[in-house]
Amino acid sequence: MAKTIVVGMLERKGRVRAEVVMERSHATLRALANEHITPGAWVVTDEWGGYKGINFEHVIINHAVEYVNGHVHTQGIESFWALLKRGLHGTYISVEPFHLDRYVDEQAFRYNNREEKDDYDRFALAVSQIVGKRLAYAELTGKVGETTV
Repeated sequence: MAKTIVVGMLERKGRVRAEVVMERSHATLRALANEHITPGAWVVTDEWGGYKGINFEHVIINHAVEYVNGHVHTQGIESFWALLKRGLHGTYISVEPFHLDRYVDEQAFRYNNREEKDDYDRFALAVSQIVGKRLAYAELTGKVGETTV
């Protein structure tokens, strides 16, 4: 079974951005990096070759050799991936690829607002951001434009 691809970026001591992408290509990664990363920033990645050619100062951590080299590491984003996977496999159990982007967005929201005092504060923040937005059942289930007989 093919896996759905999720790309994530974490600003050091900042916010995470993660999204589902259709392909794991150089062009896709370059476009996302150019959209979300400030020019002049340096990027730390693992050794996967798909990151080559991004237009930023690029530092590579080869996990076959080391996980941390001074202040250079990928531990922050690895922590986010662990939390996302724990939610997908432990809490939600069965997630359809069609809905994965919603679960990724939820986990990014939780991660980015982890400093809130408690779940109530995080819930109040989430509710304050939905005013004026509507998600129809047909859109949620991917059945937009279908007619029933």
